[in-house]
Amino acid sequence: MKLKGIRIGFCVTGSFCTFDAVLEQLKNIVEEGADVLPVFSYSVASTDTRFTSAAGFREKVEHITGKKVIDNIVGAEPIGPQKLLDIVVIAPCTGNTLAKLANGITDTPVLMAAKAHLRNQKPVVIAVSTNDALGNNARNLGQIMNIKNIYLVPFYQDDPLVKNNSLIADMDMIVDTILLALKGKQIQPVIIEKRMQGRI
Repeated sequence: MKLKGIRIGFCVTGSFCTFDAVLEQLKNIVEEGADVLPVFSYSVASTDTRFTSAAGFREKVEHITGKKVIDNIVGAEPIGPQKLLDIVVIAPCTGNTLAKLANGITDTPVLMAAKAHLRNQKPVVIAVSTNDALGNNARNLGQIMNIKNIYLVPFYQDDPLVKNNSLIADMDMIVDTILLALKGKQIQPVIIEKRMQGRI
């Protein structure tokens, strides 16, 4: 098992259309032997959408991980001082979370988990999913790419003709990104083509 004994904080933010793909990767991570602590943003913990209900999604995540979801800042804060994790994954990472992380804002459980973990000089993996990654959020993405101990899951333009500022990570590459991030390396290439998905 590739991740046997690795303690992973798996953080989910509100790009709801990606949740099915994210759940599949969460299952893969657990099957690879990781000990997973789930963390939800406030929107994920409370918002019902056409994709899933908040309660239904929580139930699935808790069933897969065998742990209760952390859904408040107080619950996430001990991740740092108690050194609870080896790596934090934010998948999906919305533009809102990306911007706040880049600018040092900590106002959700996910952002607290990342901040608390980064204080220990340990890796954070980001799987971006946002409609404005190449628009107003482009500067934040560029800044994130150059922050020590932050690693990106390879991403692509998911609909360049209709949503030309939109980027989404290839969720199938989360495990590979984690493995390299644990060694202090960024998986390459970071920017991929949609047609290359699953063939890298």
